[in-house]
Amino acid sequence: MKSRDQFLDANGIDAALGKKRDPLHFRTIWISDVHLGTPGCQAQRLLEFLRATESETLYLVGDIIDGWQLKRRWYWEQSHNNVVQTVLKKAKKGTNVIFVPGNHDEVIRQFIDLDFGGIKIRDELVHTTANGKRMLVIHGDRFDGVIACAKWLAYVGDNLYTMILKFNQWFNSWRARAGLPYWSLSQYLKGKVKNAVNYITSFEDALAAEAAKKGLDGVICGHIHKPEIRDINGITYCNDGDWVESLSALVEDETGELRLVTWGEIMQLKKSSKLAGVEDLCALPS
Repeated sequence: MKSRDQFLDANGIDAALGKKRDPLHFRTIWISDVHLGTPGCQAQRLLEFLRATESETLYLVGDIIDGWQLKRRWYWEQSHNNVVQTVLKKAKKGTNVIFVPGNHDEVIRQFIDLDFGGIKIRDELVHTTANGKRMLVIHGDRFDGVIACAKWLAYVGDNLYTMILKFNQWFNSWRARAGLPYWSLSQYLKGKVKNAVNYITSFEDALAAEAAKKGLDGVICGHIHKPEIRDINGITYCNDGDWVESLSALVEDETGELRLVTWGEIMQLKKSSKLAGVEDLCALPS
C-alpha cells in the first residue's frame, strides 16, 4: 500500500501546485449514507469534499436522501440543496454518476435502470478497477437481518439512532467552540458495544461471501456507517463509510488502488503549507 502522501501526490496534489490548480483527481469516488433531510447530515462538509475533488465516475451508494426521516418531519437546509446541485453539475460536466439506492431512499428503487439528469439509477453493478479487479457495488441493506426480517424494529432503532445524533450535534458544536476536532459519539458507542461489533463482522462476512459467490474480486458497500478496507477469505471488502459520523469516502487512483479518505484529510491538505495560497483548489471548474 502507498503512503497517504504518495497516493495523493499521484492523484494531482503536485499538479495542483502548478498553473492548473485543479481539484484533486481520482479515477473513481464512492460515497454513501449522506442522509440528506436529517439534522445529523454533514452536508456542508460533504459539499466541501465534492468541490475539492473530481473523478471520472462518482458512485452514490445508497441512503443519500433519508426518506424515512422526511416522512416523519420535513428538514431540508440550503446546504442539502447545494449538495444535490453540485452532483447534478458534475454529471452535466461529464462525470459518470451512478446512484445505487439504499433502504432510506428505497423509493428510488422503482426507477432502477432509468437515467435522470445524467444520473444512472442501478440496483447493483460490477465496477472494474484500472488494475482489472471486479468489484460488486451494492448498498448492503439486503444483508442486514434487522432490515430484511423485522422492518418495524429497524424503524425503532433508527429513532434511537436519531436521538444519539442530535446529542452528538450539540456536543460537537461545543467542541468546535472549544477549538476541538469533530468526534462521533454514535460511532464510538457502536464500536464499543459487543453486539454491534458482532453484527458488523457478520455483515462484512455476508457481503464478502456474496462477492465470492458471484465470482468477483471484492465488494464495495455502505449501510453500516463503518469505513473499512480488509481482506476476507481472499475477497476485498470495502465500505465507504458515511457523511453523518466518519465523513469518509472510498477512492480509486489511476492505477486501480483503493483507499479511504476523509473530509478532514482533504481539508488538511488544503490548509497545509504545501497548498498555502492556493485558495481556489476547492473550486469546481467553471
